[in-house]
Amino acid sequence: MRTNEERLNELLAHLDSLDHIHVDEIPQIDLYMDQVTTFMEKHLGELKRYPEDKVLTKTMINNYAKNNLLPSPVRKKYTQEHILLLVFIYYFKNLLSFTDIETVLSYITENHFGTSESSLAEIYTKVFSMEHDQMDRLKEDVKEKFEKAKETFPTAAEGSGDPENAESLQLFAFICELAFDVFLKKQMIERLADELRDANPPKKKK
Repeated sequence: MRTNEERLNELLAHLDSLDHIHVDEIPQIDLYMDQVTTFMEKHLGELKRYPEDKVLTKTMINNYAKNNLLPSPVRKKYTQEHILLLVFIYYFKNLLSFTDIETVLSYITENHFGTSESSLAEIYTKVFSMEHDQMDRLKEDVKEKFEKAKETFPTAAEGSGDPENAESLQLFAFICELAFDVFLKKQMIERLADELRDANPPKKKK
């Protein structure tokens, strides 16, 4: 059985292997629905939990448009900006409701989608330029949480008497720390979304 240290090293190696879609990887020509799903599968497939999962489906894209997360395609074709928004939606969708995602993206879609001033591609590039530093901070935080979990449940050599039990409790404590971190950050994002929604009520559909 793997030790917790081996699990930690695998997690950190997995983080190092991740990357985002770069603007220059997105085709400059508009894409049909099938081409969009194929592109997203190719470039974000490594983020899937299970091989049979789908990064994006036609139903998902139609639901995003129906719920105002994504502007409608033009003559059934999706632009580079549609792809960029879909990437943001992909990262948000496991944490936030459709309503919150619409709120968070509303300023971008209303003011920077299909415009030449501060284009969506520029905004996307600047946001993801923070990725490297954020990843470094994340890895250090994960290591710190791991060490804290070890201190919470000492090993057998330090008096617990059962090394397997100590490893299991340390792993549980580590998972709890990661989960609590996600929970608190989700709370903050939801509060910010509520504030944005209160300040800028959604426009009624015609």
